[in-house]
Amino acid sequence: MLQIYNTLSRSKQAFEPIEPGKVRMYVCGMTVYDYCHLGHARVMVVFDLVQRWLRASGYDVTYVRNITDIDDKIIRRAVEAGSSIRALTDRFIEAMHEDEAALGIQPPDAEPRATEHVPAMLTMIGELEKNGLAYRAGNGDVNFSVRGFAGYGRLSGKSLDDLRAGERVAVDAGKQDPLDFVLWKAGKADEPAEVRWPGPYGEGRPGWHIECSAMSRALLGQTLDIHGGGEDLQFPHHENEIAQSEGSICRPGDHTPFVRYWMHNAFVRVDDEKMSKSLGNFFTVRDILARFDAEVVRFFLLRAHYRSPINYTDANLDDARQGLLRLYTARGDIGAGAPVSPDLDSRWGRRFAAAMNDDFNTPQAVALLFEMAGELNRDRSPALRAEFAALAGLLGLLARPLDEVRRTGLQPAAGGSAGAMPDEQIDRLIAERTAAKQARDYAAADRLRDELAAAGIVLEDSAQGTTWRRA
Repeated sequence: MLQIYNTLSRSKQAFEPIEPGKVRMYVCGMTVYDYCHLGHARVMVVFDLVQRWLRASGYDVTYVRNITDIDDKIIRRAVEAGSSIRALTDRFIEAMHEDEAALGIQPPDAEPRATEHVPAMLTMIGELEKNGLAYRAGNGDVNFSVRGFAGYGRLSGKSLDDLRAGERVAVDAGKQDPLDFVLWKAGKADEPAEVRWPGPYGEGRPGWHIECSAMSRALLGQTLDIHGGGEDLQFPHHENEIAQSEGSICRPGDHTPFVRYWMHNAFVRVDDEKMSKSLGNFFTVRDILARFDAEVVRFFLLRAHYRSPINYTDANLDDARQGLLRLYTARGDIGAGAPVSPDLDSRWGRRFAAAMNDDFNTPQAVALLFEMAGELNRDRSPALRAEFAALAGLLGLLARPLDEVRRTGLQPAAGGSAGAMPDEQIDRLIAERTAAKQARDYAAADRLRDELAAAGIVLEDSAQGTTWRRA
């Protein structure tokens, strides 16, 4: 039976969905104002793996991963670039989908955009206000009253007194308590009209936390089987989601849980340091795919347990490449007759299932693949090779022809595995860089040049402007 480590209980628990045979899973997705980075890649790969295993185990899965396409960073980036919000977010959503495809990530069943669900967010805010958990502040915002919700802090293990004393909590003159958080932001005259929606609280836009509560309820119902995301979201985002979602339907003497199983993946570190722009060790997926094969990156991420920190180094990626090559060599050419799904009742299948049912233990599953590879080097049985490939396929691995793998050595093609950057995208980025230079935002200009360079685009500046060529 599948065991999942539940962040809420801080223990592994037997997985029992609300409705037998069906799974409702929601994962916090990207805020689309820039290219996805390695931390985003880990979230996408981890929960792609989770939904793959749930389906292989016979569950009917509805997997929802949202897109945040409105927030302060998006507005600021669009204004700096002289772009509309929609044009900016569409561009980075397209880039995100390209990164996903390169990494072998299957699309979620639904991918709601926050801007498409503002009416549902306003409805939930109204419910919270009716239940005494939301109030209108003097500055026009609507805030959630944290002290009015019993049990706040149970996911993160933080007490209200500890939070009150902590420096993480921002003080806002419009709040009755520093712990309170915004549900609806009053519109500002200097913000674009497209980020202001009409509503009972005046023109404005939703706060970040309310988005996921409203979208998950709209698409999956009041209680979710699994809610996932990076461990950085555990507090305050997921803590606030619980308060909003449960507080909006609170009834005396009744507690309807928002989520049954909370899952959080650990951070990615770079050369044993936390990935950070300030440290200069911040890598986008595109940066990495320009240097390493996409399947190698996926394999690297799956070799570590999702709850363990993972350390990104060139040496570790090269080790992953060599390991993946060994698995491909052991698999050989399996032809067109390989089974679509493995037999999980076979000798190898039972052991693979035992690993995956132990809180998605991919390191153990990968170790089993290497053990099978050793046996394949002694026994070239077509049936064993087919089973080997099918089990690896459950991890999204070993799907390419062997001659292609031998030809490339699992090294990326020139320009990166994500494919060549379209001319129109190059022109847009150059225009953004020109605008950044004119605004004396040289850090942004350098970042844009670096992004183009990572895609194999060489810029040549002159008095007449900027021209480009492919390396």
